[in-house]
Amino acid sequence: MNREKHTIDASGKVLGRLATEIALLLRGKNKQGFVPYKDEGDFVAVKNFKEIKVTGKKMDQKVYYHYTGYPGGLRETPIKRMMKEKPSEVLKKAVYRMLPDNKLRDRMIKRLKVED
Repeated sequence: MNREKHTIDASGKVLGRLATEIALLLRGKNKQGFVPYKDEGDFVAVKNFKEIKVTGKKMDQKVYYHYTGYPGGLRETPIKRMMKEKPSEVLKKAVYRMLPDNKLRDRMIKRLKVED
């Protein structure tokens, strides 16, 4: 199995469309011998992520939720604050949720590197 390294320039691209492109590369669906139960995807490095576009009213309305495990522990983080503090987490969350929910997902997401 040969894993290639792909470098993607994110400047001017839309968040969701970029995330689907990355998810396909991480999963290995672009390869000829793709089977869903094997982890044969490639490495992906993303550059210039701060110049990404978010369409519509998402910058004002999109909220990420996190539950601490305690009663009343639901935490909300708007995408606007997330882009200021940890912009790479926005892309990682988008790609992570596009990967299949199985044992291979954690291995796949480790091959994604976001360079701000």
